[in-house]
Formats: sequence, C-alpha cells, structure tokens
Amino acid sequence: MALTWTDKYKLITRNLAEWLGDEKLKSILKTRDLKLYWGTATTGRPHIGYFVPMSKIADFLRAETEVTILFADLHAYLDNMKAPWELLELRTQYYEAVIKAMLKSIDVPLDKLKFVKGTDYQLSKEYTLDVYRLSSLVTEHDAKKAGAEVVKQVCNPLLSGLLYPGLQALDEHHLKIDAQFGGVDQRKIFTFSEKYLPMLGYEKRIHLMNPMIPGLAGAKMSSSEDDSKIDLLDNPATVKKKLKKAFCEPGNIIDNGILSFSKHVIFPLFRDNEVFNVQRTAEFGGDVSYSKYEDLEVAFAKQEIHPGDLKNAIEVYINRLLDPIRKEFEANTKLKSLANKAYPVQKQKIVEIEITPARLDIRVGKIVEVKRHPDADSLYVEKIDLGESNGPRTIVSGLVNFVPLNEMENRMVVVLANLKPANLRGILSHGMVLCASVEEPTRQVEPLRPPINSIVGDKIVIEGYEDGVADDVLNPKKKVWEKLQADLVVNGDGVASWNGNLLLTSTGNKITCDTLKNVPIK
Repeated sequence: MALTWTDKYKLITRNLAEWLGDEKLKSILKTRDLKLYWGTATTGRPHIGYFVPMSKIADFLRAETEVTILFADLHAYLDNMKAPWELLELRTQYYEAVIKAMLKSIDVPLDKLKFVKGTDYQLSKEYTLDVYRLSSLVTEHDAKKAGAEVVKQVCNPLLSGLLYPGLQALDEHHLKIDAQFGGVDQRKIFTFSEKYLPMLGYEKRIHLMNPMIPGLAGAKMSSSEDDSKIDLLDNPATVKKKLKKAFCEPGNIIDNGILSFSKHVIFPLFRDNEVFNVQRTAEFGGDVSYSKYEDLEVAFAKQEIHPGDLKNAIEVYINRLLDPIRKEFEANTKLKSLANKAYPVQKQKIVEIEITPARLDIRVGKIVEVKRHPDADSLYVEKIDLGESNGPRTIVSGLVNFVPLNEMENRMVVVLANLKPANLRGILSHGMVLCASVEEPTRQVEPLRPPINSIVGDKIVIEGYEDGVADDVLNPKKKVWEKLQADLVVNGDGVASWNGNLLLTSTGNKITCDTLKNVPIK
C-alpha cells in the first residue's frame, strides 16, 4: 500500500531528539520525496552505536527518502588528524564495507541509497571557491563555537578544526539535498549552516537530530573507549563480557545504554507482531515479552526487570544484528585484511594496569589458632591456614567486640591474601579477614561465610573476571584495594558481590553473610 505524506513524516521524525524546519519538511513531503544526507567522519572503528543512525536511515528509506551517505574522509583528517592521511582511503573503504553489511543485516531497501566520499567533490574548483567565500564571512568565534561539541577541543586550536563546521555546511549545498541528518551534538553546526548558507545565496536546509545514547559505561558511546562500546566484529564471548560489565543500575532509565539501545535500535527494527523477550526463571516471574518499548522501560523503572535479565535479553538481539556482519568478514579474506590495515594495532605505551577485581587474591582460609592481642583489647591474633606450603599465616583482626573467641576457633573465613604486610601494634599481619560491616545505628561486623565443605586455600573469583591475574602484592600507594573495596557489598540476598558481580568459589558456590544484608564489605 502506498505511503501518504503523513506516513512518511511519522517515519522520518519518530524517535528524533529534535528537528529544525518542520514546515519545510511537510511542504516537501506533500509534493515529492525528501532528499537527505548523513555524514560520518572516517576516524575510529564503527561500533554498535552506529546502528542508531542506521535504524533511522532504515526509517528514511522506508519513507522513500533519497539518502546519501557521505564518508567524510577530508573532515576526518581536519579534526586534529584523528585519521592519518595515509590511512584515509583504507578507513573509507572499511566504513563503506561495514555500513553496507550493517544495512544488509537490518534488511533495508537500498534502491534509493548512494555512497559518496568527501574528496570526490570537496577538492573541486567550485567547492574550493565556496570555502574561500565562506571564510570571508565566518568569525573565529562562530567557527569555534559551531564545532565545540564535535571537533576535539584544545587550548590552541588548529585552523583545520575551525574549517570543519564550514565544510559541513557547504556539503548541504554541493550534495544537492533538502535535509541533513546527524546527532544532537551537531546542533551548533546545523544552526551555523542555517545562518551562513543564505549569506552565500544558498538555501537553508532542514536538520534532523538523533539523541546521543549512552555507551556501556553510562557516558557517550565512543570509538576511542573500548569499554563503552561493542565493536561490530566482536565475537559472542566478547559481547557477553562487555555487557556483563555494562552500567545498568536497577531502576535507572536515564543513563542506561542498554535501554537506550533497545529504544533506538531493537524496537524500531521489529517487524509486525515481533516482541522483545526477556527470559527469567520461574522463581522470578518466568519469561515476559514486550511489544512496545515504553512498557519495557516502565517495568525496568519499577524494578520488575532485573539488570542481569535485561542484559541477557539484549545480548540475543545484539548477536542477531552482528552475526551477518561477522560472517561476511569471516568469509572474505579481503575484508579481514582491510580491517587490519585500516586499524593497525598500535604499539602500546606502558600504562597503568587496569584496576579490576581480578587483581585481588581472595582465598578460603581456616583459623587454626586464635588469641587476644597482648597490647590491643579489640584485636585478635589468628593463625590462618590458606593451604600454603610454608604453613598458616599470622593475621590480626579487629573482631574482639563482635565475635566471641570460641566462635573464632576453627572457623572458615574469607581472606584477602595479597595486601602488603602491616604492623598492627607490634605484630606483623599478613592479610585481612573480609567482613560485612555497618556503622549505623550501631556498629556491626560479621566475617563472610564460605560455603559448607569449602577447601582451605580455594581461590575466590569475581564473576566476569575469572581470567585475570592477581597482583603478588597490592601497591598501597596506588590504593588498588581502597578503589575496589568501594564496590564490594553484601547484597539484599545476603550474598557477597562486587559491582553486582558475585564472589564465587572455584566450584561456583556463593560467599554469604549470616545476618547482615545491603552493607559494605571491609
């Protein structure tokens, strides 16, 4: 059935953050199809965040819009040389290959789509003359302000970065389009264009703006921050690992990259009668489905959907999007070679080791001897067996006021074993017994409880960080323990966790606390 102009208007504008030129948009749609371009500077590797503009481009194409995708290779170099000149052509080829693969993955009609490189026309006599004409009108202040959200900001900006907004404005005229599509972070460039193009005698264009969705870490999704995004060629195991670490606070619908991706990519791409499935155990209500994003958001806000269940659900849909892309690159040696050449592995500078809980050496121990500290009324001196060949360790713990002496004897405990030895009132302590601790209304301290039948010396890992290597000794100057300890808690189920990831023995059993819940571990 033929689409009406109002049908096209709804498709074009749905899920946009904002658009400028509404009356002009309606006027064009009443008489003919819209002509639009979306540009992307060929800098960092495209990631799943690119499915956000791609899903809108799918809307445009289904609304019978003539879409031009501009690979802004010249812009990429001008933006503080984010792409070296010698890599521009390779990166442009990679962008074209991967974006075509993305569009095939979401099954959009391509008959009204074309690809253009910036250097195909931006080096022409006509375009160059327009650059000079524009430069005679634009102030340094306006150029810097226009690029503030897009061009990398430095104390002494290069002239190239100041040219960037003007070139993007001129693209609208030289590509002969009615509208430009981009992120809401480009709004200042769009208003710059609306101000200056008429000064050159050119038409003011329509501007359509997508929202900026948060990345996995909760901030803007960025090509330069590995933890904030999933690469289009990441394998399923890597996808799972990145999602597990993603920020997804219970009930938080504002800075939630998982929900935003669902809203702007997954749901818009659903076909008729397709629903978003969240699988859950019967204990937590069983499987549930949503045909509208708004219903999913409400359920998450009410904490009816657990972050772990939402992550597991979105993982299925992300892999469904990525599978055709991965298969195409896996089967084509030229594409694999292109990806490696366009983004060669950089020699890494010596950098600080990432602070993750894998750096903690946590083990199950057994108290084989305990007595009061001779010079401190609140301290116990314990001999704790950690299964080491040189015998039990001496560890000093401030538990006198919280655990009776007879309950300490032969008790199984959880020990942080790679702290730097500390002198506590004349006795050297070689570790720390980990405890749940709360200060108010009255102070309570309770040692964590390893599962029944635990083995002395068994290493305890944090879910999702099983493959890491613990430091031999934690450097107190780097405050590794202090930074990690801030996210160690006993959750509402009485189970020890770090940032939502459970502490587990080698057999997968949980570390618990007898009575305290929702309290820090210290």
